[in-house]
Amino acid sequence: MPAPTDHTSYPAFLAVQVEGEAKGIRTAQALRIAACSLLESAALQDLTIGAICKEAGVANGTFYLYFPDQAHLLDDLLQGFAAFLQAGMIRASQSSPERSMRPATEAYARLFEANRGLMKCLIHHLDAFPAARAAFHRLNREWIDTVVAATRRRLAREGRGTLSEAELTRRAYALGGMTDQYFSSLYLSGEAGLVDVSADRAAVIATLTTIWERGLQP
Repeated sequence: MPAPTDHTSYPAFLAVQVEGEAKGIRTAQALRIAACSLLESAALQDLTIGAICKEAGVANGTFYLYFPDQAHLLDDLLQGFAAFLQAGMIRASQSSPERSMRPATEAYARLFEANRGLMKCLIHHLDAFPAARAAFHRLNREWIDTVVAATRRRLAREGRGTLSEAELTRRAYALGGMTDQYFSSLYLSGEAGLVDVSADRAAVIATLTTIWERGLQP
């Protein structure tokens, strides 16, 4: 299987994953990609199997050869996207192990902006998809554990005292929620006041990184 060439767009990643595969595998992937595309502009409740099939260029009946219903397609899609999201952030953080928060935050901003429709589902509609919700919560906890462990190592290297595991974990969850709300207001709802002060992406990343780093200090 060829390696993906786009580390930001999930539909582009999906397309590369099935290059050279059998027609059935490519058709199932085309349905996933079509759903991604439609979610960029359509509300989740307005998404229909007919619209997905039209976007994918297949007959409506073809859908049921691959997915029992629309909910199963979206659950499957969001599970894969949650893993893609986490992999992107981990890859970014490994590029600068000593100061990983800045590249991870920047990666999250780019992934959020490039996949607004899918992020809308993860942030606002995940309760409708139990398997995806479980996967996202598990992956989120793994990321929090990574942040907490990295923070403890950094503080130990600096010869500084640290906080308890529970306190660091609470702070990491709170900071993660803050970041989700910031990007949701910026990229999904387009809150005017926030948009006005967020044109400079580097400044946004610097602000959020500063809050993360200070928030995890003893």
